[in-house]
Amino acid sequence: MNDKDPQKNIIKTKRPPVVVVMGHVDHGKSTLLDYIRKTNIVAGEAGGITQHISAYEVNHKDENKNDRKITFLDTPGHEAFSKMRERGAMAADIAILVVSAEDSVKAQTIEAYNTIIESKTPYIVAINKIDRPNANVEKTKMDLVEKGIYLEGLGGDISYVMISAKTGAGINDLLDMIILVSDMNDFTGNNEIPASGFIIEANRDPKRGVTATCVIKNGTIKSGMFVVAGTALVTTRIMENFMGKIIKEATFSSPIRLVGFESLPQVGSSFESFNTKKEAEAYIEMIKNETINKCKNNQFENETKKIIPILIKTDVSGTVEAIEKEINKLNNEEICFKIIGSGIGAINESDLKLAGINKEGIIVGFGVKMDNASKDLNESLGVNIKLFDIIYKLTDWLKELIEERRPRQEIKEIIGELKVLKIFGETKGKRVIGGKVIKGRIAQGSNIKIIRRDFEIGTGKIVELQLNKIKVKEVLEDTECGALIETKVDVSSGDILESFLMTLK
Repeated sequence: MNDKDPQKNIIKTKRPPVVVVMGHVDHGKSTLLDYIRKTNIVAGEAGGITQHISAYEVNHKDENKNDRKITFLDTPGHEAFSKMRERGAMAADIAILVVSAEDSVKAQTIEAYNTIIESKTPYIVAINKIDRPNANVEKTKMDLVEKGIYLEGLGGDISYVMISAKTGAGINDLLDMIILVSDMNDFTGNNEIPASGFIIEANRDPKRGVTATCVIKNGTIKSGMFVVAGTALVTTRIMENFMGKIIKEATFSSPIRLVGFESLPQVGSSFESFNTKKEAEAYIEMIKNETINKCKNNQFENETKKIIPILIKTDVSGTVEAIEKEINKLNNEEICFKIIGSGIGAINESDLKLAGINKEGIIVGFGVKMDNASKDLNESLGVNIKLFDIIYKLTDWLKELIEERRPRQEIKEIIGELKVLKIFGETKGKRVIGGKVIKGRIAQGSNIKIIRRDFEIGTGKIVELQLNKIKVKEVLEDTECGALIETKVDVSSGDILESFLMTLK
């Protein structure tokens, strides 16, 4: 189905949906995906998949017996990969929320549900493991409703399918439902423009260099084009489909693998493609300038606590998320780190310029080095850069830094009280008095408040203390002494001198 947009004079074409499967670990997401992959990829082609892939296409016949393609994203289900799940939901058109009929709703079920709702992704509930002896479908339904997930027929309009990923029961119904939701939302794209989409997976292959799995959300990509993800650039000389076969062209909703990125793109980042290298390099420069200008224009004005801008560079993408997680643990009500950028590969001039916008800015590198140009530039910028290869050492250094830079508050610490018994004499601004320590201790050099009948009448300082006409540093409770105090107030017998120290905490 094609429909023409009169304003832009472009043809929009119906495109296959991109689907992400989410839910609690062990509720059967991987089993479901494995079953769909084995039974719905064209015979002969399924056998060609020799390694784990994070995105792939399947075929399913609709009610009119027409072949319909569906792209599935395979996102990890463990809590540590919550960020990847968030990115998966943003990259997807439809989400499947898998819930076990045995275990019912779990914490990760709700976490996945919240991610789906926040990303405003249409979704279907799949109640899995209905073949198990302990399965309790009705209880699972009611538990979902209690958590605000209102299923069809139970006060809501959320579609659900009962399935067994192990036996295949209900899987065709689930695929039918995906096609139905796709048709209702009318997902379309323009195959005449350069492709754009998301990076689903990226890694550094010892033989092939940096490779990335991408899902195209709009447009078409052809051999000889240039792709930019963040600031990572690649030419499409080697482009493969999800089965590893070399292809010359791909369009929307297709998962592809690109080989030969100049640096490792960040998983979850969007990509754009260009017909010429000049266009691609201009786009990269624009991205760099936008990032720098954003930081210049937003010097954390709305923050009420002290901010330490931090830029992270690592050797692999998974380490970035691990460091971000550690950083978030260190943040408190007084001071926090604010991540202004992250990436894979050596620390370069762009990193220094970005971190150097704010004098508080720092760069941490893990398993990477500084390139030569950045070393020269930093001689003039003086950005605080630290390199690590052990995660706990990096964390320890950040702890020390946050303690060193946190705002100090001047605290008044009352250490004792001295009651004035007699005035022996006075000179300009100074008084010689006799008194008795009635509480705590009195120390030489400490500041004092002068209290008369419960009211403060002035302040001063203890210049000297004597005990039996011998100079001492301090006098303890229940001891009489002489003192030379510095104050502009007339001191009288009966006044209380409250001694205190000002300390930074």
